[in-house]
Amino acid sequence: MADIVMKTDFSDVKLLRRGKVRDVYEIEQFLLIVATDRVSAFDVVLPNGIAEKGKLLTAISLFWFRQMADVMENHIVATEVMDYPPVLHKYVDMLEGRSMLVKKARPLPVECIVRGYLSGSGWAEYKEKGMVCGIGLPAGLVESSRLDSPIFTPSTKEAEGHDINISFDKTRRIVGDDIARQLRDASLTIYGRARELAEKKGIIIADTKMEFGVYAGNLMIIDELLTPDSSRFWSAKDYRPGRGQDSFDKQIVRDYLLTLDWDKTYPGPVLPDEIVRKTAVRYREITEILTK
Repeated sequence: MADIVMKTDFSDVKLLRRGKVRDVYEIEQFLLIVATDRVSAFDVVLPNGIAEKGKLLTAISLFWFRQMADVMENHIVATEVMDYPPVLHKYVDMLEGRSMLVKKARPLPVECIVRGYLSGSGWAEYKEKGMVCGIGLPAGLVESSRLDSPIFTPSTKEAEGHDINISFDKTRRIVGDDIARQLRDASLTIYGRARELAEKKGIIIADTKMEFGVYAGNLMIIDELLTPDSSRFWSAKDYRPGRGQDSFDKQIVRDYLLTLDWDKTYPGPVLPDEIVRKTAVRYREITEILTK
């Protein structure tokens, strides 16, 4: 099994923060984003990771950034380590394939979610209220129903715990009318194009979460894009509305954890080798399907 990278440490580069998956460094006027192999579930980073997960997530993001380049600018400056500032060249073995040198954009305080199918928290809210984030939906929909038109359902970005779904009106109050409209329109356009491309490859993109930032006055896509960590990918041939679907992501991990007597607080349990192996296969499979 390939080495699992749980943490990076570059002594001569300033670490800004460690996220659930990504370590972010400041280097000159740029940021260096390194995707580790950490895996989280129920908002807890687990003790062991998934082999090459960071490289696979990076490959998928770069694929989608290229596909969407004419829709909106992204934050990427370079992806080849030898194009990074010279101080980073000695770390090529660690950085190659799992890192991006990016512009230091100011992240916007909302997550931009587009749903084309009724699943997850959207399905839970629909069952209770008949709507999602203030958007009324037809009666009689079932779990995993395809929506006639994809919907933009933003959420807050919480430092701790779960993000909270919010209405478009609240989004406008947070970021302003003009930015809110740009976020909605760009998110729906990106999702629509991605859904069409993925369907040709036998994959349903049920929903996805995007992040945007502002750099030199311009809105741009940042962080990751349309990865298994930010999206639900389903097999089109196995799709059956009226139930949950098998996803190309860490659902195997979640399902395993639900069999344990664990209260979903830190520290999380160590994953068995077989669960790690199966999850790695799923990540590799969706990467190959989408990017080839």
